Amino acid sequence: MNKSELVDAMAADAGISKAAAKKALDSMMGSVEKTLKKGGRVSLVGFGSWSVSKRAARDGRNPQTGKTIKIAAKNVVKFKPGAELKNSVN
Repeated sequence: MNKSELVDAMAADAGISKAAAKKALDSMMGSVEKTLKKGGRVSLVGFGSWSVSKRAARDGRNPQTGKTIKIAAKNVVKFKPGAELKNSVN
């Protein structure tokens, strides 16, 4: 499912216009992004939680040449599914 299909499904399920569903989805995604940028955590009980984790710098290998390269440290977003989501998939 892509973003436009999700907007269509949200609009149908909630009985609202596609424009309102798109606005709601964009607002939710923007709020999650802002919170994660600040280093916070977003938790939706039953669905899951997003958090930011620091990945340390490390050595890697270029698969074409076999040379060792330096991979810089960076922040990564992690998602941990909630119990209800896990159970609904299995």
